[in-house]
Amino acid sequence: MNQTSAPLQLRTDTVRPEWIDYNGHMNLAYYVLAFDYATDDFLDYLGLTAAFREQHDASTFAAEIHVSYLREVHAGDGLRFTTQLIDYDAKRLHYFHRMYHAAEGWLAATNELVSLYMDMHERRVAAMPEAILARVARVMSAHGTLPAPEQLGRRIAIPADKSLR
Repeated sequence: MNQTSAPLQLRTDTVRPEWIDYNGHMNLAYYVLAFDYATDDFLDYLGLTAAFREQHDASTFAAEIHVSYLREVHAGDGLRFTTQLIDYDAKRLHYFHRMYHAAEGWLAATNELVSLYMDMHERRVAAMPEAILARVARVMSAHGTLPAPEQLGRRIAIPADKSLR
């Protein structure tokens, strides 16, 4: 990891035909899958690769995720993802993905996550190794000055004025 961009741009993808539902757009489950692929790329970037997980008998588990669907994407649409580290401690990562329409540049969806570092032998939350924490700290240094995403910390509720915005 020589350079840390803010936010990270680690993934592109294409909406596959099998991801389309009866409404003619990408089904919600596949947004989560596409964001999960972006998470894998982010974790690899931090050094939490498949080889690391096997060598250290460790992994990460999603503790909570929030997805905001902003615009429809369709079969064949190119996607571009960014990832912003929001916060971390020795055992947790809080990060935020944005999914953009690759050709037109508009924001299609966002995904906010908290992941836990897990000791797989004990099946318990554990502290990340210092080498991983040092990488995370470098990313946080670059991302700490970024503005908070608009969808950060959203909760599910019907607004008091009951209007669709």
